[in-house]
Amino acid sequence: MQQQIIIITELFEKGGLTMGPLLFLSILALSTIIERLWFWATVLTKEKLIIEQILRAARQQWDFAPEIARQASNQPIGRFLYIPLRLENPEPEVFKLALEAAADDELASMRRGEKSLEAVIALSPLLGLLGTVLGLINSLGEIRIGDLGTASTAGVTLGIGEALISTAAGLVVAIVALAFYRLFGGLLFTQVKLFRRAGSELELIYRQHWSAMERETNED
Repeated sequence: MQQQIIIITELFEKGGLTMGPLLFLSILALSTIIERLWFWATVLTKEKLIIEQILRAARQQWDFAPEIARQASNQPIGRFLYIPLRLENPEPEVFKLALEAAADDELASMRRGEKSLEAVIALSPLLGLLGTVLGLINSLGEIRIGDLGTASTAGVTLGIGEALISTAAGLVVAIVALAFYRLFGGLLFTQVKLFRRAGSELELIYRQHWSAMERETNED
């Protein structure tokens, strides 16, 4: 373990000036990835049960549905369904608008961290390339015309190889960030479909509930 740390430290030193910013970007990407993984793990393990409980309550006894949704308001799907349910006998169109507004807010909050990963994906390769260019400038600047083809250029060759370290580091950081960026994007797309389906079912149930209330009012 200690030997591996020494090797990483040596590579970091050989990578040049841009290894510092690359280290910062890698820490930013790692912290964002860990936070998002924890968030999605929490969401995906509970949302289907929450939807099932709220919709079942809405079908069987509408008045119980808002309380169940309120208890689940620590989850995005719970907040999404609770916002229209907390309204007092709104018209169906108002209920639908509340669902749409709540969906927009929750889905936007699920995109948190996306900009950070986008910045890492864009900047890491460029910083790596910059480090390589600076390393090549330093290495080639040491070459003298009379030294070409002699053993004295071996150090320059080594310097060029070390200059490529920053490009490799930048690509690694960008590739890892891009992989998780795509993963989180796929999870968000799944949430869009889930929200749309749950919202449509709840809206349909409410329209039936509204029609029943209207009939009772007209009969009275």
